[in-house]
Amino acid sequence: MSIFLDHPRTRWALPVAAVGVIGAVALTVNQTANADSGLPSRTAAQLLADVRTANVSSLSGTVVQTSDLGLPEIPGLAGSGRPGSASTSMTSLVSGTHTWRIWLDGPTRQRLALIGGNGESDVIHNGADVWLWSSADKSAVHHTLDADQARAGATGKHPENSPTAGVPGPLPSGVPRTPDEAAAAALAVMGKDTAVTTSGTASVAGRPAYELVLTPKDRTTLVGSVRIAIDSQEHVPLRVQVYSTKRTNPAFEVGFTAVDFAKPDARQFAFTPPAGTTVTQSDAATPRPDGAGTKPTAPSSGAAPKASGSPRIVGSGWSTVVVAPFALPTSSSTSQKGAGGSAADSAAQLNGILMALPTSSGTWGRGHVLEGTLFSLVLTDDGRVAVGAVAPDQLYRALAAK
Repeated sequence: MSIFLDHPRTRWALPVAAVGVIGAVALTVNQTANADSGLPSRTAAQLLADVRTANVSSLSGTVVQTSDLGLPEIPGLAGSGRPGSASTSMTSLVSGTHTWRIWLDGPTRQRLALIGGNGESDVIHNGADVWLWSSADKSAVHHTLDADQARAGATGKHPENSPTAGVPGPLPSGVPRTPDEAAAAALAVMGKDTAVTTSGTASVAGRPAYELVLTPKDRTTLVGSVRIAIDSQEHVPLRVQVYSTKRTNPAFEVGFTAVDFAKPDARQFAFTPPAGTTVTQSDAATPRPDGAGTKPTAPSSGAAPKASGSPRIVGSGWSTVVVAPFALPTSSSTSQKGAGGSAADSAAQLNGILMALPTSSGTWGRGHVLEGTLFSLVLTDDGRVAVGAVAPDQLYRALAAK
């Protein structure tokens, strides 16, 4: 699997880290959305209430996500540093431009299809069945949910009213998959150090929308502002744009280019592995072509090493830094192919990343540093990772703090 699967804490390095997963406190809310498009005026407080009470149970549409995070050319990250590039790898979403289709029919049926020039990667949830499929790899992984998971929409890790609330949580990326998820992350970080305003109206995917703007008052964060376009009728976010203090254009954007709130056809959630596909059961050690004769077996004991300890939070609000243990995958780790690669691939990928990054040292220790437009990350030689929407100097101070 990718380093983002083997080490979930690494997902803090993704754009979602820049807009945060920190608890909300008091807000500074002002202004009223202009009715220049014929829409009734709405205050920022009303728009926030609209988003939090929205209840969409079905939709289908096309989502385009663009990341311009200022990352260096890193081996193993397809499209890194090239905003116009695209890939069908779910692990490549940290950079470039990507397009996917989404279908939602209640909490038990969802589908995401990442479209690229060299194939398609799908996540299909249909009742008790969850499939991860890669046309490029000709591989599929099948998970079977128990009754409680199926009724709850797999893991329930996503916002209750999110269009992807029932999509299984352990996907091969921490990147927000829809504007709703990106907006939920941004709204979660709002506190007394955030100004919440409106900026008139917009048209997104052919639908009229209000624009909500979150502006950090914290001058140490790399996040300049977050703009959320909210559907005027359904009240769900249609587009989220995250601006860096370093750039004039959005450093991260995810939005619908087409959306339909009607119930999708049931055939969108039916999946049969195409001929020639290598199918792996989630609890099986050995994949079998087309799933023939596959029987669950005990997992191998050669899993990648796990880091011990709990993450430590330093600071608050938009300049929060997370310091966590981090164990590198090794090439001797179990190699379990299927819709994501192997542990050996993960080790090679991470080693390539480390070699591409500059090093730094200080009272905090020594390590490799990644500095982007929305976040910075430090991987230390003694097995720690520090990440936040701040400059590297603040990460060094967090690593040195006891």
